[in-house]
Amino acid sequence: MRNPLFLLLFSTLLLLTNCSNEDNSSNLILPITVKKIKLLALGDSYTIGQSVCETCRFPVQLQDSLRNSIKEDEQIDLRIIAQTGWTTSNLKSAIANENLKSEFDFVTLLIGVNNQYQNKPFSVYETEFPELLQTAIQLAKGNSNRVMVVSIPDYAFTPFGQSNSNPTTISNQLINYNQFAKNHAESLGVSFVNITDITQLGLEQPNLVASDGLHPSELAYSKFVERILPIAKVKLGL
Repeated sequence: MRNPLFLLLFSTLLLLTNCSNEDNSSNLILPITVKKIKLLALGDSYTIGQSVCETCRFPVQLQDSLRNSIKEDEQIDLRIIAQTGWTTSNLKSAIANENLKSEFDFVTLLIGVNNQYQNKPFSVYETEFPELLQTAIQLAKGNSNRVMVVSIPDYAFTPFGQSNSNPTTISNQLINYNQFAKNHAESLGVSFVNITDITQLGLEQPNLVASDGLHPSELAYSKFVERILPIAKVKLGL
């Protein structure tokens, strides 16, 4: 027969162990699942923010503004695929090289000014812009309602544009580009946001033009975001 004192000590130890385990289980910290909202900005110098700081370009200003509307367990990631001087052809090639997944919640597309500036045939834009827009829709998980086309700024209303032999020709050609983009976007149920008129104030309001005398300034980009933000919030359910 076992010693009664031994049994008492064993029972007490077992009870203390069980209590300790229960206490530890109640104090376990479960991992927090963070929801990521993924943004993608496709374009050229107007998207990468030539001649302004990294936080000044419109996609980053949009990201920062959206942060004010998300929950504590959410975060917003931004991917930018854009370079100064890119035409629609350059952007198509860049996207193809990135091997992107169809995982983005909101995609912006702003492209075409370099097609016009480099005197590419308008037929190139008529072919490649629809292809780029279809790619943007695919990257937005196939949801056209999560894509936004932003109009091309009018650089005729900048010191650089005024040094051109015919600023009126620049404006007229960009009207054609923007009208084509608007019509095609809306035919697919994609939002088109006009910011061109903001840039057409560049001569009256020089603070809308960056230090290079050509591209939009931080202030101009903030005005872009004022128009983009309300639509983006609706599309993202914020």
